[in-house]
Amino acid sequence: MVLRKHELEGKLGEESALIKSGVLRDENPLDQSPEFQDFLLACRHGDLRKCQELIGLGVNINGKDKFDYTPLIIVCQPTYLPTLHPRGSSDISESGALAERNTFQGERCIYNALNDRIRNLLLQYDFSKTSDPYVYWSTHISSLLTRTLPQTSDITLVAGDREFNLHKFLLASRTPYFRSRLEAQPETATWNLAPTIPVEALQIALRYVYLGDLPRDIVPAGSPISEEDVAKGLDKVSKQLEVEQLWEAIMAGGDRRLARQRFQDEEERALGQIRDFFRRHVLGGKMVVDTERAGDIKWSYDNSAFADVLLRADELDEDDDEGAAAQATPTLNGQGIPIGTASGGKKPRKSALYPVHKAMLIRSEYFDKMFSGDFVESRRSEHLRVIKIDCSPAVLELVLTFLYTENTNCPLEHALDLLYAADMLFLDSLKSKAAVAISTLGSGTRNALVDRTHAHASANGDANLNVNGDAGKLQNGGAGTPGVNGADMAATTTTTPPPAPEMEPINIYDVIHAAWDLRVQRLEEFAARYLATRLEDYIDDPDFQELIRESASRIHRREETDTIELLDDIRYYLSERFRLRFEDTGLDEVMPDDDGEIDPAMAAALADRSAEMADAAAAAAAATTTDTTQDGLDAKPKPAQQSNGTAVTEPAQAQIAEQEGYHVAADDNAMRTLDGATAEDEFASDAINYQILLGKIDAMLDRLKLDA
Repeated sequence: MVLRKHELEGKLGEESALIKSGVLRDENPLDQSPEFQDFLLACRHGDLRKCQELIGLGVNINGKDKFDYTPLIIVCQPTYLPTLHPRGSSDISESGALAERNTFQGERCIYNALNDRIRNLLLQYDFSKTSDPYVYWSTHISSLLTRTLPQTSDITLVAGDREFNLHKFLLASRTPYFRSRLEAQPETATWNLAPTIPVEALQIALRYVYLGDLPRDIVPAGSPISEEDVAKGLDKVSKQLEVEQLWEAIMAGGDRRLARQRFQDEEERALGQIRDFFRRHVLGGKMVVDTERAGDIKWSYDNSAFADVLLRADELDEDDDEGAAAQATPTLNGQGIPIGTASGGKKPRKSALYPVHKAMLIRSEYFDKMFSGDFVESRRSEHLRVIKIDCSPAVLELVLTFLYTENTNCPLEHALDLLYAADMLFLDSLKSKAAVAISTLGSGTRNALVDRTHAHASANGDANLNVNGDAGKLQNGGAGTPGVNGADMAATTTTTPPPAPEMEPINIYDVIHAAWDLRVQRLEEFAARYLATRLEDYIDDPDFQELIRESASRIHRREETDTIELLDDIRYYLSERFRLRFEDTGLDEVMPDDDGEIDPAMAAALADRSAEMADAAAAAAAATTTDTTQDGLDAKPKPAQQSNGTAVTEPAQAQIAEQEGYHVAADDNAMRTLDGATAEDEFASDAINYQILLGKIDAMLDRLKLDA
């Protein structure tokens, strides 16, 4: 049940009183940093790419501004771009934004939700996952304390008649005591504790180090030892291990919310400690050698990084062109002696090796089965085994960063390779992160409120469409990088320079094939939306037509009445593309309320009416001829001639057109459609362009002999 407004105010007063008294920590602290302000601005504009970049840089996603607005509240409100808000709400929630029920900020998100879709998304979200984005990481760390298969421990603590199988790298990361001892003696395999420390006290301390749940009663039922002895032992162990926060965690066990905050603080502290260890010993211990010599690397188990396995990743092969250039015939002097370096061959291929720990690798099901089964890698050898991973060193570093720290800032250039690597290693969470990176960073920074076919969008760098007055076609400069028809530049009469070709951030053909191969629904939807927003650039591309053919062939035993999934998605997002500019404009008859599709009949009628007016305007404008210089850039207008030979001035032409009932738009501000015609305004242009693109889709299907 959603709280009422006066109940929200009361809840806010209670939380403020507890925060001021120091009992609770403010989960939404005031943040006035420039990065956080940029993040809020990106949330207001619906810029998912900017949001993803700032989240990757570590911006406080649960902060608030001076008006008590959090990022999650902003994306749930009706501001600039409502159609992106459900996606923005989901992405920000998945990144760890707090929206807990029965709290002021959580109820405020639900109260201010734009529509039922966003409200239901907030209500159905798993708050344990939302409040703690590192829950899977901490659960794995705590499971290492009791896990026996595969064998990953490398040190044994002996306390009386009990033995605890532990991990050197974790003890060295979490406790200053073991850090100094193990760095001095990395070969230590057994550690005996003083007999005066009760076993129960040591168990509680180890559960704290391994991020396990602390018991409410420090003495289990039926134990012969007294609570006072266990308390003294805990005090001695906490001082010896230099973990002073142990007592605070035990004392906070009575209050659920306070205990959760204490655990989150300790979880973040442990994450930072393991992250520092990872950067210093794993990434810092990286070895780059020639690939031919990678098999000669010998590492003992008594190493300073406490590693028990080496991962190897080979660099990609050089391009054939570079290799051919390196092996080209050297230049000779007059006496036939080669000039230049003695070695003309290409550079030797390099490999990178990383000292890692099985205890963290088994987060991947791939390594878990490898080290648990009857494989060579599961057997202990004299030196550390070298395991080759089929990916580049940069991608392997991203995978290791995720395994050790749960976070990974994935750049777009490695996102697709990371997607395949995560699928190979059965890391579904990392696979989802890579898909999010592709769908957000690959969207570009184009303003979704301004269609790229609008003439004025070119001035803002939001469109790269160059209109051809005869055919209105674009030439594609290659897969994923549409080019510009240079012949069209001479046909334009504007004085402003033509816009530079838009560089596509990704190869959409590779993305859609990866989505099909790996069955990533998010990428399939992203690829369809991406192609729909740029359909005029891809519709005539042979690669795009082959892609449609592949989509049709994915249906086994295809019948004539079967649909084409990719093409249906493109049609839907094409409708959404123009729907953004049809809303709130009085064109409700074009947009039905139920199925979300544009009514083709109404859009065609609007297009025909605008085409008639455009033809009349073009006929009036055709009376003006131009002299073009040799370079095709400078032009001077000549006055048109009436039937009696009298020159007609430009104002007279406009007057004649107005008398005939036509509207003549100025050349600089004229709305051009994809076929080069002049439209009355942006809305008419969108309706015409929508019909043109649908017609091109039908024509393409006829050429491919497909029925969808």
